[in-house]
Amino acid sequence: MASDTIPIRQGEELDTEVIEKYLREQLPNLPEGNLTIDQFSFGKSNLTYELKIGEWEAVLRRPPLGPVAPKAHDMEREYKILKEISPHFAAAPKPYLFANENVIGSPFFVMERKRGIVLDTDFPEGVTPTNEMCRSLSETMVDHLVELHSIDYTKTRLTEMTKPEGFMERQVIGWIRRYERAETDVVEGVEHLKQWMLKNVSESSTPAIIHYDYKLNNSMFNENLTEMVGLFDWEMTTVGDPLADLGVAMSYWIQPDDPDLLKRGMGKPPVTVLPGFMNRDEFMERYAKKSGWDLANMNFYQTFAYFKLAVICQQIYYRWKKGQTKDSRFAHLDSFVSSLIQYALYTAEKKG
Repeated sequence: MASDTIPIRQGEELDTEVIEKYLREQLPNLPEGNLTIDQFSFGKSNLTYELKIGEWEAVLRRPPLGPVAPKAHDMEREYKILKEISPHFAAAPKPYLFANENVIGSPFFVMERKRGIVLDTDFPEGVTPTNEMCRSLSETMVDHLVELHSIDYTKTRLTEMTKPEGFMERQVIGWIRRYERAETDVVEGVEHLKQWMLKNVSESSTPAIIHYDYKLNNSMFNENLTEMVGLFDWEMTTVGDPLADLGVAMSYWIQPDDPDLLKRGMGKPPVTVLPGFMNRDEFMERYAKKSGWDLANMNFYQTFAYFKLAVICQQIYYRWKKGQTKDSRFAHLDSFVSSLIQYALYTAEKKG
């Protein structure tokens, strides 16, 4: 299997000696040997690293460099979320420890290292995707989202960490404010979109655990691509409206007839444009059948999801424009933000 790590990018290095000392203090059963650290290449927000000592391996996750948006990149919260969810959802990594900023200058947590295949814009070398394989992957994605939403959150401490009442109204207002704080350029139609969302806020009656960043390249599959063995990036997880989670999943689920700007995002389209993958309507139809949820108001959730994705990209672009990150991948994110805003408006007007 091809490696999913790279040498650490310049400026994103970690102090190996300090981290090893801390690990040995917190995890006394570590094997002998020296700690080695590599970086995972995927991800555009938080930084993730592979830790290895002999046969032992784990993943370290920390916030991005430079100032971050308020309430974003909360490592302690994500660690606590995983502690509550991993016993009920096998694909969630088990968390090992959390450290505050006193250890390396920023908070971080260490979690289980999962092994498998992450699909993004290509299948692994030597794998020829068939219609049956792509259909099966689609079904697996739907079914795990339904499984997550079916967990009884009242049996966990998430009841103490979340506030599901009034979730969608708070979300719409909150993400509008995030956009305004990170705004760099005037985007046509954004004021109209804000008003449409505030006017059309919808909320399902029964809350559930939602991942809120559910997408194919946050998932990991076994070598045969028949089972999901990992689901990552639980930073935005909470208890809220499950249809908001489905809407976010659909904002990432690109299909072949999408506009080029939406389809390409920051580069090559994801594999979901290939024959055999479900389109969004098929995905939602299977979700509705499996979960029993009424999807009559999905146009609101999909519209909001495109706006939410635009805000996330705008926050990253803001950090690049202010010189807080030098990652060249972010230099043209403003165009993608604009296209997402336009597609959110299109979604609202098309189905609203």
